[in-house]
Amino acid sequence: MHSTIKKVANTRSFLAINNYLRNGLKDHLSEGKTSIQLCLLALAFAIAASAVIIMFRLILNASYDYTELKQMSFSPDYTDYRIYLPLLGALVIWGIAKITSKRYQRMGIAYVMHRYKLHYGKIPLQSAPGQFFQALVALACNFSVGREGPAIHLGAVTASVIAEKFKLPDNCIRIMCASGVAAGIAATFNAPLAAVIFVFEVIVREYRIHYFFPILLAAVCGALSSRLAFGNVHEFEIINVIHIPLDHYPILLIGGLALGCCSAFFNFSLLIVTEKSKPWPLLNKLLLAGLITTTIGFFLPQALGNGELAINAAISEHSGLGLLIALLFAKTIATSCAIGLGVPGGIIGSLYGIGALLGAIIALLSVLIFPESAPYIGLYAVIGMTAMMGVCLSAPLAALVALLELTNDTSIILPAMFVTVPAFLIAYQVFNCRSIFFKQLEIMGLGYKVPPLNLGLQKRGVRSMMNTQFIVMNQNSELLLEVLKRADGRPVLIRKPDEQIHMLQLEVQVDGEDSALSAQPVPLLPDTASIDDAYKLLSPKRAGEVAIYQNNHTNIIGVISWSNLQTEINKGYV
Repeated sequence: MHSTIKKVANTRSFLAINNYLRNGLKDHLSEGKTSIQLCLLALAFAIAASAVIIMFRLILNASYDYTELKQMSFSPDYTDYRIYLPLLGALVIWGIAKITSKRYQRMGIAYVMHRYKLHYGKIPLQSAPGQFFQALVALACNFSVGREGPAIHLGAVTASVIAEKFKLPDNCIRIMCASGVAAGIAATFNAPLAAVIFVFEVIVREYRIHYFFPILLAAVCGALSSRLAFGNVHEFEIINVIHIPLDHYPILLIGGLALGCCSAFFNFSLLIVTEKSKPWPLLNKLLLAGLITTTIGFFLPQALGNGELAINAAISEHSGLGLLIALLFAKTIATSCAIGLGVPGGIIGSLYGIGALLGAIIALLSVLIFPESAPYIGLYAVIGMTAMMGVCLSAPLAALVALLELTNDTSIILPAMFVTVPAFLIAYQVFNCRSIFFKQLEIMGLGYKVPPLNLGLQKRGVRSMMNTQFIVMNQNSELLLEVLKRADGRPVLIRKPDEQIHMLQLEVQVDGEDSALSAQPVPLLPDTASIDDAYKLLSPKRAGEVAIYQNNHTNIIGVISWSNLQTEINKGYV
């Protein structure tokens, strides 16, 4: 007897938990509010995203045993196989692209931004293998690309795909996608705060408090994962940063103007290469990128890789002004050609290399006039890195915080801010420079703009405002009028023999004729949809209803009418 009661109790508990996971949790997430449930989901998905990024980094680090990308002793010896790695990498990348569907060949930060804005952050899982292996080959073969691009893509796709599998509301999937991006950046650079700011400044491009805590938790998870796997390493901690006196700030101002001009030039050169090569066959573009990178490697191998070699050259005491200028041109060409010609990878690492070279060149030029500037070359290099990333990506705050965490030195804050402002203003007002990601989207023909009303409607799910008081019945002409009379204002839905859903309405006739019943077809939406999806269906006629179903079209769980939707909009609830 007791065992039977216990089994019944366990069964009821299981059903209660299952019902909450299926309905209660979805209702809660559809509200678009800060909650423990949302934060826990972001944390769980961030663990999965971090694991993927850590695996990517471990494999990449293992490849360095053979390519030695981090060593300054990389010699332009024509018999050294490392010189020809970019050409080999171009063929391998093309081979991987050939065996994957053309539908899933778009990748990188710009593509993630497009999917985030127009598709609720839903990124096809089929794009992940191509991004993983192609970027791995590109980085291992010494192309001038960064590793944050694949990290952002892989983190976003991991979180969004898992969220889709759990059939979470679309407004929640978008937050999970942003959390995956934050986890990917933090796991790559061990910079959690910079990851959070980058997501808000570049991906989300707005601030919402119920976004903040999930993204923050995901970034913390990514950083902890990185520290567990690789230790608490700050990549640019080796740079010797010394507090600069106030009388040097006029030099910083001039340097900021120069950095703004150079940033605009880099953006335009990269976009020109991207646009001109767009119609070319992929193999031709990759081989050209490999040939240019290999040629540069013959003479200036420090210009290759993700930027670390260039940074080391910039802060080295043995690098002369002529060498740094040559490296700057070589690094700019290598990066523009690699990314512009379709080599998969990020841009931030290369921007750091270019910025460090620019900063070191400005410092050495100032030494010619003010010899007392010699000890501050490391600081100038870091300032150049900050300004270059901030201007090119239209993310000045993320750039500042990133370098603060990567150098683990707060003395860069004031001079970096002082330089970034004139650099940003001259690039954006004088040269009409814009975020390189948005320009890439325009060249690729991908949209990213969403009207404010639609953006507001997308932040809540249909479950948060649907009317659950309704009647569904099979078509029966004898009972329809009686049911409608007793409905007491509740919507009455009719299920046709072909499983189509219609809304029963009583039309009042004129000229003394009897009222007549009519049944208007009702569009269907899944319970994971956002209110914006209902708005798009109803707005053309400014009338009607939408039926909400769960799992299959026959399981109707709610109704949203145009009048209710308008009331919510006018009240400012969406």
